[in-house]
Amino acid sequence: MDEQAFTNPRIETERLLLRWFQADDVDAFYVLGSEPRIIRYVGNVPFASRDVARETLAAAPLTDYATHGFGRFACVWKETGRVIGFCGPKLLADVQEVELGYRFLPDFWGMGLATESARAAVAYTRDVLRFRRLVALIHPENTASARVISKLGFVIECKKAMSWFPGVELDLYASHLDH
Repeated sequence: MDEQAFTNPRIETERLLLRWFQADDVDAFYVLGSEPRIIRYVGNVPFASRDVARETLAAAPLTDYATHGFGRFACVWKETGRVIGFCGPKLLADVQEVELGYRFLPDFWGMGLATESARAAVAYTRDVLRFRRLVALIHPENTASARVISKLGFVIECKKAMSWFPGVELDLYASHLDH
C-alpha cells in the first residue's frame, strides 16, 4: 500500500473531499464544536473561544494522526473548498475501540453527506487501515445518526455509559469489517 495513504490520505466522494485537518481549519473546527445544534447529542462542552478550538484541534485530530496514523477527516465541500464537517475513525481510549463519527454544519444536513462520507471512511478503515471492527456511539434520541449508521450495516450491541456524557447511556453500534 502507498505510504502516502497513511500520511496524507485524500478521499474523494461525489461531493466531498476527505482529508486530514490542518491547523488553519480552526474556524470550521470551532463552529463544529460550539454550535449547540451540532453538538446536542455528542456530550461536548461548547468551545469557549477559537483559542480553545485551536488547542483541541492540536490535541485531538492532529495528535491522533501523529500518534495513531489515523483520525477524523475534515470534510471539504468540493464545490467551494469549504470545510463543512468531519467524518472518520478515532480511537476511543474509554472503550478501547475505534469509533466512526461524523458531524456537519446544519446548512448541509438532510443531503446524505453523513452517509456519503461515512461509507468512504468505512472503506478506508477496512481497506487501508485494515481494521476488522468499527463502533459508533449514538445518543438514543439521535434518530438521524442512527439511520445513517444502520444504512452502513452497523447493529446495536449494547448500551454504554460514558464519562463525557453523564446521565445518558449511549447506543453502541458495531460493524465487523470484511476484508
